Amino acid sequence: MSVQTTLATESITDSEPAQTAADEVAVARQWRLVWRAFLRHRLAVVGLVVMVIIYLVAIFAEFVAPYSATQFNSDYPYAPPQRIHLIDHSADGTHVGLFVYGYKAKLDPETLKSTFTVDTSNRIPLTLFAHSTQPYRMWGLFNAHLHLIGPKDGHTQVYLLGADHNGRDLLSRLIYGTRISMSVGLIGVGLAFVLGLVLGGVSGYFGGRTDTLIQRVVEFFMSLPTLPLWMGLAAALPSSWGSLRRYFAITIILAIMAWTGLARVTRGRFLSLREEQFVTAARLDGNRSGRVIFRHMLPSFTSYLIASLTLSVPGMILAETSLSFLGLGLQEPVVSWGSCLRMPRTSASSRPPLG
Repeated sequence: MSVQTTLATESITDSEPAQTAADEVAVARQWRLVWRAFLRHRLAVVGLVVMVIIYLVAIFAEFVAPYSATQFNSDYPYAPPQRIHLIDHSADGTHVGLFVYGYKAKLDPETLKSTFTVDTSNRIPLTLFAHSTQPYRMWGLFNAHLHLIGPKDGHTQVYLLGADHNGRDLLSRLIYGTRISMSVGLIGVGLAFVLGLVLGGVSGYFGGRTDTLIQRVVEFFMSLPTLPLWMGLAAALPSSWGSLRRYFAITIILAIMAWTGLARVTRGRFLSLREEQFVTAARLDGNRSGRVIFRHMLPSFTSYLIASLTLSVPGMILAETSLSFLGLGLQEPVVSWGSCLRMPRTSASSRPPLG
């Protein structure tokens, strides 16, 4: 008897981990199942990491950028990029460390065009966590002096991606523009996602006159030409508006035109799902319409919603960039990718990198 009891006890003990694992799988929430499926997709994980890095650069733009977006040096208009070197073999020995070579600028007295050549005798050492002589306001809250990378001598200025027509560092302006352009894409897509999901869900779930009314609104917006409408609405914004008001106005304009596609797809999915047995069972169980929609119907096509959300972000960023490039979007002193593209160009800006 004791042997049988011991074997039975061991059998029960051995089966407990398997039973516990089965219970965990059975009660796993929807978001956890989606996250596990996401982690199995390596390309999606890589994309997530890259996106997180870009948004971290946008959040800490003041620290990552070598200089402020407005700092300039009028002696270096259209200065070409300076290449970063690690080893320097010179007459006084071999030097190891990050550095760039300086410029030799020559001004044509007739055309007033500056010509830049590399000056190998002028070695400018670079360092991580460089100390700047010009303080900046981190997130507008406190003063700071450190930058991720920069020259050891805080009075020296380098141009790792070149300079614009005013002698401003293009790398710094690109990093500051990341904050504006990426936030416009994220906020605009968020607004469009909520509009498309709510209106499309209500249209497909309730049907009838509600469906007819919402679909006529959707068709009206879809019939409008996108780019001319963006240009018209952006041009109609008062010129007296400040940078912040114009920023939110552009974001809302982009969101208004981006929700229709998601609304149509959501409506079609809801029309097919509302007659399914699990939806009928949820209604008969006494669940309200909101719980049936968000708890039972939406999770059934979460994969499409995630794909639609991720693909809409670059489209929104390109829309803002196009408007700013055409001079109808965000204006100076706000720095975005579109405003960086809009700067005047001359033959001097097409010089090859120095060093």
